[in-house]
Amino acid sequence: MEHPSRRDGGRTARPAAAAHVTSLIDTALAAHQAGRLDAAEPFYREALAVDPTHTRALHYFGVLHYQRGQYDAAASLMSRALKFDRHDAACWSNRGLVAAALGHLDEATICYDQALQLQPDFADARNNFGVALQAQGALNEALEQYRLALTSNPAMVDAHLNIGTVLSRLGRFDEALASYRDVLALDPNLAEAHFNAGNAYHAQGRHNAAIASFERALALRADYAEAHVNLGSLIGRLGDYAGAEAHYRRAVALKPIPTHLVCLGGSLAAQGRLDEEEGFYRQALALDPHYADAHQNLAWLLLKRGDYKQGWAEFALRWRKQDYDAIAVPDLAEWHGEPLDGRSLLVVGEQGFGDHFQFLRFARVLQQRGATVDLCVREPLLPLVERIPGVNHAFSGKPGREYDFWVPMMSVPSCVGTELSTIPAELPYLFADKAKLKAWRRRVGPADKSKRKVGLVWAGSPTFGNDRYRSMTLADLSALSELKHIAWYALQKGPAHAQLADAPPAFRAHDFTACLSSFEETAALIMNLDLVLAVDTGVAHLAGALGKPVWLLLPANSDWRWLEARSDTPWYPGMRLFRQKTAGDWATVVAEVSDTLQAH
Repeated sequence: MEHPSRRDGGRTARPAAAAHVTSLIDTALAAHQAGRLDAAEPFYREALAVDPTHTRALHYFGVLHYQRGQYDAAASLMSRALKFDRHDAACWSNRGLVAAALGHLDEATICYDQALQLQPDFADARNNFGVALQAQGALNEALEQYRLALTSNPAMVDAHLNIGTVLSRLGRFDEALASYRDVLALDPNLAEAHFNAGNAYHAQGRHNAAIASFERALALRADYAEAHVNLGSLIGRLGDYAGAEAHYRRAVALKPIPTHLVCLGGSLAAQGRLDEEEGFYRQALALDPHYADAHQNLAWLLLKRGDYKQGWAEFALRWRKQDYDAIAVPDLAEWHGEPLDGRSLLVVGEQGFGDHFQFLRFARVLQQRGATVDLCVREPLLPLVERIPGVNHAFSGKPGREYDFWVPMMSVPSCVGTELSTIPAELPYLFADKAKLKAWRRRVGPADKSKRKVGLVWAGSPTFGNDRYRSMTLADLSALSELKHIAWYALQKGPAHAQLADAPPAFRAHDFTACLSSFEETAALIMNLDLVLAVDTGVAHLAGALGKPVWLLLPANSDWRWLEARSDTPWYPGMRLFRQKTAGDWATVVAEVSDTLQAH
């Protein structure tokens, strides 16, 4: 913001009155520049009582109101100043800041443009113009304005910092880091630059560099709540739960806002301290009843406890706007449990493949309530979904017809009042293609009583946020390769499949993954096996929905759907759960699996 300066801005007045106004404004400006806003105010008011058209008084009294957060009053005063002097570039720029503070970004860009027409080398106005464009999502246009600001003022720290922020949002992290280095060359002790660099390093997976940057930011500014949160998030993902909790607690002490409260609750959840986490979600919702992340985390906690009545109610409130918009069908009425007899209902899939496989069971429930049920799902699932009992039609993309209602797939349990005792668990509800079943039977060979055919999945997608907890390495399972009565069949896809190259021969004997080009193929292979041994992935849900026996390997802090301390699950009767007792300890789990396999 252009700060107050002593410069005459009055209109024609009697010499004595003009001198008096000038003296008043000089006094006001001296107090204002010293940060004594309350002392400056009466002198601005008296000056404007003598000369209501004095543009400097109007402008800088507006600045004073802006500094107090009184944006409507600031806008009124600056607009009056510009009515009397439309050639004041600084006032146009400050009026733009006020408009932006009020959320009027289009108006802000007009003001900055006016300032720059009057003074093209006005670096502050260029930078502020860029900030407004960035807030509107016009990142490349914002980048251009920041760079133009630097042509006028190459040492402008804010412009360098903002360039780095935009480049990070564009995914150009190396260039962003170069901009942050430019900032630090100008101001080595700017905590924000270290913080932003930490975010860029984190996005690149350069964890040690990110940690060092966040720690430097905190060394420079111990009360930097956002740096505590981001450092806590990073070290928590790396397994330092206690360290993460400490940083989140500090962030909450500094800024007890919903985001920080939910982060702290999540860190307690990661440590299995479920009784402690709930209070932080409740506090977050007391501050912001519509905060979707708090509703979602609270839902997960309640569902994990088995409190399905309250859990589903919270889960129905899980949506952030950007998530909901991705699946919403705005021209249709959303279903919330109304009678369905004779009505058409579109169920829209959401989240991962495993979520789809788990919740597709509800198609039959909806049909039994009288609905004609169509499903909109991801394209790879279509062949399997079309064979589900209760599904009238399945498709991918936009609906081609009208419906009475639509509903997100994972909201159906809330709408039908599902509780632990009423989970629809009639298996199977997914069915493999008959022709593919026969083809895989020829590949796998006939049943062999001396050897059980066991499918193996040891890792999920590395892009999943909690993958490092749920996934293991094939080396973790090496003890199982020594079991002579087991024939292992690799069902592993993705980067983790490469681990087979160094695996014991028993694990490599039956690797058909090159032929598993679709879930249809995987389903047909699974149906020719005796058992699937898997971590918590979509394949485990697929096998469960097909009615195949599944032994599921779970981390200490498992997902909500597996409840607490149970070795079974009401979602898939016959599925057996093997749980870590201590976070990261797969050896004990594998030993238990080995003993159980040998006992069978």
